[in-house]
Amino acid sequence: MTPSEQPQTSRPRGIGSGWYAVLLGGSAAAIAVHLALDSHVAAFVTMTIIVGATLAMIAVGVRTHRPAHPLPWYLLSGSAMLFATGTTLRDIGDHTVHPLDDAFTLLGYLGVGLAALIWLWPRQVHGDYDLLLDSALIGLGALLASWTFLISPILQSTATGLDALLAATYPVLDALLLTLVAHSMATSTRAETSLWLLHAGLVAVLLGDLGYSLETAGATVFGREVLLAPLLAAYATVGAAALHPTMTALGTPRRIHPHHSRQRASLIAIALIVASLVPVVGSSLRPLDRVVVSSLFGLLLIGMLVRSERAIVRSARSERRAQYQADHDILTGLLNRAALLRALRQRGEQWAEQPISLLFIDLDGFKRVNDSYGHAVGDELISTAAGRIRRVARHEDVVTRYGGDEFVVLARLARPEAAVLAERLLGAFVRPFGLSAGEIPITASVGVACAGPRSSDTDVHGLLRDADAAMYHAKQYSLGYAFHDDVRHTPPGTERRIWRTAARSASPAV
Repeated sequence: MTPSEQPQTSRPRGIGSGWYAVLLGGSAAAIAVHLALDSHVAAFVTMTIIVGATLAMIAVGVRTHRPAHPLPWYLLSGSAMLFATGTTLRDIGDHTVHPLDDAFTLLGYLGVGLAALIWLWPRQVHGDYDLLLDSALIGLGALLASWTFLISPILQSTATGLDALLAATYPVLDALLLTLVAHSMATSTRAETSLWLLHAGLVAVLLGDLGYSLETAGATVFGREVLLAPLLAAYATVGAAALHPTMTALGTPRRIHPHHSRQRASLIAIALIVASLVPVVGSSLRPLDRVVVSSLFGLLLIGMLVRSERAIVRSARSERRAQYQADHDILTGLLNRAALLRALRQRGEQWAEQPISLLFIDLDGFKRVNDSYGHAVGDELISTAAGRIRRVARHEDVVTRYGGDEFVVLARLARPEAAVLAERLLGAFVRPFGLSAGEIPITASVGVACAGPRSSDTDVHGLLRDADAAMYHAKQYSLGYAFHDDVRHTPPGTERRIWRTAARSASPAV
């Protein structure tokens, strides 16, 4: 972080936690007075005070923290005014201005939805639709339950026409709003206090709408003062969310971890449990209800099948990735030592009764390059050398980075073919390596150990030991490559030195 960026990071300062307690406590007290008085005038006054305070808090929050995307906060301010106007007209107008009250309320829903989409759009995970699919499943489950328990009873108990259509629209909008909330919860972190306050406010709106829908369906009677309380609480939490410094993070792109969300799994489970209750009460459904419920059930089932298939595919992909990482060297992509030691056992049937050759390759002067240019250039050299070796070897050969600057090629070859392969490997190092540090010439020494046709229990450790000894012999006498059989004819003192080196190279250290 540069010094010029530091003041921008530390500039947003929120109010203390005591002020949040005062704001929320004062709102709770106003709501309690509203519930106790049970008066239209008290409801209007309380609504005016809380909505006015909410608009003021949003204005102060935007001015203080200066978010990069202030438009959603303006949309929430407008939605608060629209909701308040619609609620006031509905409660005080005594249906004389209907359906104007619903028009204001529906416009408020539109503002909330646009604000949520603006905030959620940068958080989408390109190429991974599990989050969207899970959110859609939650929404389908909520819509299925809404049709059975709310929409169908509303259509039966409400006069046909515009009133029925408007009354049935709210549960559908609530299902969509629940989908947005579920998606937002799945992509949020605990540190985003402002976002969690907004979640609480939206959940309060959903609870209030649920009460209105149940009352419209004739299931129960709460009273207007009780139904208004969740909406008032939603105003207060939205205002508090605007004052928190984390409000600036809303709408900014960030990394999402879509496969580690317990909230998502819990919401899907709840949606499925609620959906499973539909057949219990579905025996009295009308033909239209059965068509709608069957269609929603079908979509929910298809979504669950697709989600399960994607989960299986992702699990298999993760297993393959883990197996690949366990068997391959991270730097070069070649097989590692553990995979080499298992190679003959895994190819037992294919390579049984076949001659086998193991070529041990060591780069000459690699330590000097590593010390002169640094480990980054050394890694670059190792990676480039691995690519050259892989291109020379055959597709069926086992090419391994044994450790450090040592490579191993295990091939189903007799001695003459192994000699040809060794010469080709040496030829791969004739051209200098074009690295970031410049043109660097590097040669290699190759030791070859051969085993005649035998069963699949060929000792890989013995081949490694013999090939390592032959490689050291080739390096010491600048032979390029040498077979282990040639090592037996070296002077006794040199042979002892060879086996001491072989024992070191065969140790577990990389």
